[in-house]
Amino acid sequence: MTDNPTPPPQTYAAAGVDIEAGNELVRRIAPMAKATARTGSDSKLGGFGGLFDLAACNYDDPVLVAANDGVGTKLRIAIDADKHDTVGIDLVAMCVNDLIVQGAEPLFFLDYFATGALNVDAASDVISGIAVGCKQANCALIGGETAEMPGMYSAGDYDLAGFAVGAVERAAILPREDVGAGDVVLGLASSGLHSNGFSLVRKLIAAHKLQWQDASPFTPGLTLAEDLLEPTRIYVRSVLAALQQTSGIKALVHVTGGGFQENLPRILPDHCAAEINLSAWRLPPVFAGLQDMGNIEQDELLRTFNCGIGMIVIVSAEQAAAVAQCLDAQGEEVIEIGTIAARQGDAVVFSGSLEK
Repeated sequence: MTDNPTPPPQTYAAAGVDIEAGNELVRRIAPMAKATARTGSDSKLGGFGGLFDLAACNYDDPVLVAANDGVGTKLRIAIDADKHDTVGIDLVAMCVNDLIVQGAEPLFFLDYFATGALNVDAASDVISGIAVGCKQANCALIGGETAEMPGMYSAGDYDLAGFAVGAVERAAILPREDVGAGDVVLGLASSGLHSNGFSLVRKLIAAHKLQWQDASPFTPGLTLAEDLLEPTRIYVRSVLAALQQTSGIKALVHVTGGGFQENLPRILPDHCAAEINLSAWRLPPVFAGLQDMGNIEQDELLRTFNCGIGMIVIVSAEQAAAVAQCLDAQGEEVIEIGTIAARQGDAVVFSGSLEK
């Protein structure tokens, strides 16, 4: 009779989880988190939860506003191109830009990074981008989670989610109830594609057999990956300045998935429509190039992409010039793109055409 051999001792590492790699990542990112400290936070990592002292921010009657989001399939390009240093900015932007449209000042941010086997260098690059985004938004990175899950992701793959919390005085919550006919629609220029429409982008790039390291057909001097991975613009500081220094902003719209047709109606009263003059701005080259590559009809382009307008500001006609001047002084490219009118049919009505 043969004795059954004693099986070797099993370990978590043998199952594919490297706890020491996780510890090394925490050591690397701790100074990044510390650099995002702001009033109300100490930005220390390692506790079971992140702490934030709202009382230190001196609100009178605060309402908390929360948002969470991801980066979508833009992440696939970052992974395939092995360029991980900007998608963290996108992650923050997609969350904090949603907070500011409610009038809320972003206070703190947490991230979730999930992968099959932790690549400390790639993860560190991602989180360095998150820290950059948090600093741009004056939002403290107070914690997060790194999940190493063998068998859940292909080699080299990872996923991201972000969570942001902000605060706004109860009386200053947007949109205001007085949005009405005669109000002016201002557009703030985007920094490119931002983080929407990338499933279509990737399909077009594959159909034309382009590689991420190829020279970009849209922007001279950049590779295709560098061009498409241009991070989402964060509008927080400029819009907060305009809210604080002027009195005319009635509503804000973050132009994300669904484009103009899906996002503008979210802030419009039932009796109002947004009349958008598409000839008011030029379609940036990356959108024009993608439109040509896919023979994309204008309505589809406007529903899928931001088409060069990343944030929309609804403002009273009397205050439009002052608001535009304030936003311009904060570094935004401001374009008057339309007006609010009485609704006769659709909530969003287009005139003119996108100029290439």
